[in-house]
Amino acid sequence: MESAEIRRRWLRFFEERGHAVVPSASLVADDPTLLLVNAGMVPFKPYFLGEVKPPFSRATSVQKCVRTLDIEEVGKTTRHGSFFQMCGNFSFGDYFKEGAIKSAWELLTSPVADGGYGLEKEKLWITVYKDDDEAEQIWRDVIGVPSERIQRLGMKDNFWSMGVPGPCGPCSEINYDRGPAYGEEGGPAVNGERYLEIWNLVFMQYERGHGDGKDGFEILGDLPSKNIDTGLGLERLAAILQDVDNLFEIDTSRLILDRAAELTGHTYGADHKSDVSLRVVTDHFRTAIMLIGDGVTPGNEGRGYVLRRILRRAIRNMRLLGATEAVAKELTDVTIKAMGPQYPELESDRKRIETVAVAEETAFLQTLRSGTNLLDTAVTETKQAGGAVLSGAQAFKLHDTYGFPIDLTLEMAEEQGVQVDEAGFRRLMQEQRDRAKADARAKKMGHADVAAYREVADAAGASVFTGYNATEGEATVVGLLVDGVPAPAATEGDEVEIILDRTPFYAEGGGQLADHGRIRLDSGAVVEIRDVQQPVPGVTVHSGGVLFGEVVLGASAYASIDTDRRRAVSRAHSATHLTHQALRDALGPTAAQAGSENAPGRFRFDFGSPAAVPGSVLADVEQKINEVLVRELDVTAEVMTMDQARKAGAIAMFGEKYGDSVRVVTIGDFSKELCGGTHVGNTAQLGLVKLLGESSIGSGVRRVEALVGVDAYRFLAREHTVVSQLTDLVKGRPEELPEKISGMLARLKDAEKEIERFRAEKVLAAAAGLAESAEDVRGVALVAARVADGVGADELRKLVLDVRTRLGSRPAVVAAFTVANDRPLTVIATNEDARARGVKAGELVRTAAKTLGGGGGGKDDVAQGGGSNPAAVGEAIDAVRALVAERAS
Repeated sequence: MESAEIRRRWLRFFEERGHAVVPSASLVADDPTLLLVNAGMVPFKPYFLGEVKPPFSRATSVQKCVRTLDIEEVGKTTRHGSFFQMCGNFSFGDYFKEGAIKSAWELLTSPVADGGYGLEKEKLWITVYKDDDEAEQIWRDVIGVPSERIQRLGMKDNFWSMGVPGPCGPCSEINYDRGPAYGEEGGPAVNGERYLEIWNLVFMQYERGHGDGKDGFEILGDLPSKNIDTGLGLERLAAILQDVDNLFEIDTSRLILDRAAELTGHTYGADHKSDVSLRVVTDHFRTAIMLIGDGVTPGNEGRGYVLRRILRRAIRNMRLLGATEAVAKELTDVTIKAMGPQYPELESDRKRIETVAVAEETAFLQTLRSGTNLLDTAVTETKQAGGAVLSGAQAFKLHDTYGFPIDLTLEMAEEQGVQVDEAGFRRLMQEQRDRAKADARAKKMGHADVAAYREVADAAGASVFTGYNATEGEATVVGLLVDGVPAPAATEGDEVEIILDRTPFYAEGGGQLADHGRIRLDSGAVVEIRDVQQPVPGVTVHSGGVLFGEVVLGASAYASIDTDRRRAVSRAHSATHLTHQALRDALGPTAAQAGSENAPGRFRFDFGSPAAVPGSVLADVEQKINEVLVRELDVTAEVMTMDQARKAGAIAMFGEKYGDSVRVVTIGDFSKELCGGTHVGNTAQLGLVKLLGESSIGSGVRRVEALVGVDAYRFLAREHTVVSQLTDLVKGRPEELPEKISGMLARLKDAEKEIERFRAEKVLAAAAGLAESAEDVRGVALVAARVADGVGADELRKLVLDVRTRLGSRPAVVAAFTVANDRPLTVIATNEDARARGVKAGELVRTAAKTLGGGGGGKDDVAQGGGSNPAAVGEAIDAVRALVAERAS
């Protein structure tokens, strides 16, 4: 049974039993504690935590997941993988243990012809939590599983929580016996390799307190509403149903593995070392393509770094397998072929995905080349110092700063006869991981920060946003915090957070900055609002200061936004949509939105592009946008289902989380996007859009910055003033400015060259006189003098070398000094006979530069230095003379 069919059967089975089918969320987690979605229940987390009331009592999904904690183990075993799909069914206060157990057993064991997976009942073993008598009784008496195939395990194996205070409960796992070929019998308590866990049923019935680890916390009591969260690993079930050994041999992996083997001339199963690399490539490319598909781009931090790391590990393993040509395009194509039947959006977005993957491969191959040079240098320095071990710090720097893999460092160092302090490297890596874990733990505690907002949501419900149709309106204060702490009242001068039951204020989101304005209370108090956020879905928090009066919880209020600011921000937001569409028209669908910020009168828009956008293309985009403005297109918003939006051709932003109902903003026949922000009513209201330019903000991501409306007019007015001033200066028309200014710059450059030539000639003219002024210092001809101020370093060097030549074959030292821009400079040269007497230019320069208050260095024959004290030039000359005498004696 193909993976796509396993997925279809899962969703159909639960849909037929009253579950809402929830599409897989993006891998980009909508959760401040996570970089990426790492479990099937993550999109449902707000429901389980009580932050949001679920819109359904039953749900099912097949969720894309990425885990990279054990990334170093991928390939070494056949059990570790970084990407997987988790099939889940969820109950929110509906059915509980018996319902979950019955459904799981029915789907697993029903014949294939009846829509099930057809597993043999005799091969299924069950584990339950050690104290969960109810679950064991259901398995034994209701389902009919023999007691000898039901085992009890402790909290480490069969108890679940999120790792923070909140819901928790016992688990029951369904395991499949793969037979004697996989080890001794005795059930999952004895052999986890033979008895493969395929489905975990979590019974959320308790509330846990603070504590660390799997069992270091207190159970506070029962939850008011019991929930179900289950997860079946699609890849594990596919391995069983396709009768293959592991996840690397199932249909969605084997295609990639075979293509990697073909490209490198290897046969899977013939050699353990090459098998490891083939598995790494297979897993990592599947993960990378799914991440890129969800809008992640390679970078040096966060989820971008995760993507960069796994892509580079895959490409490096292809090099270890013998690939000499670029492989990213080939492997991207086969990965999309493998995963496309389940995720058709990969096929439609193929060009953009290929572009990102190929660009990262190109950058990494350059890194490999430069890293090789850095490693060679480090090895040479180690050998010259008499060592035979490359330090862990050097290896870590190569890995962390330059992206050079440690195993490649180990291999290449060994080829050059040098070992690597791997223990030191691992220690530094562990310290880095510990810092990351500490940061993750700190982020987890973020749940405590929103407890007060959740309490308001529970008591008063979600805030109603009225700002699409109104800029002011009556409201009631349903939540009040002073300096971050819930309070019954606040007075003049207090910094407050106010929650209203209804509000016209737009909370920052979707790239649009928050509204500003004022809240007036019936008591006469006034609060200046400077920021608006939604720390908990549905709860709008207005932050600001009490200007005068007293704010009391429960008071009636009148909220009004700064309409000038709102209009300016709305113009910017509508202009962003126009820019997005115009860029896609010019560059293709690869120019997908990667971020934006809509501020009063200006915006920035980030989009995917492997290279800089030519100025001519950007000019065409700007012209197209402004042509749309004069067409006076209406801007409308409509709420519809996600499926309807897709069919209508609406563009969705990568990484954004959308519900069943979405808001689609349409600009005439030009643009259609999913968007929750505010906009103008007609494109004519934008007035003017001026693109200021574009730049790179990361690998494969560009940024356009622009002005809108009056801000754009003011910019052009200033530009016009500058152009008028220039035309007056050059006595020409505006269109002649480029040619005239280019001519002036060319003539200026020629004049500078001529001045430089005269200066050089003047300096060199002094060479004969300097050579004649040489003094004898213990048998060494020494010329030490200050030449004309303002001489450049190049001219000074030429002068010194000319004088040295004129002094002939006798031992000679030439030290010339000058002052340029109030900073002293010196160049010193020695000939071969002087060096034979122990007089070296580098040492002389260091002495002179130290006297001048600076530093310098160079070779034994020629060296250069400088300082900060022009008054010390004479003293420096004396120091050079003294050192020459000392070394020549």
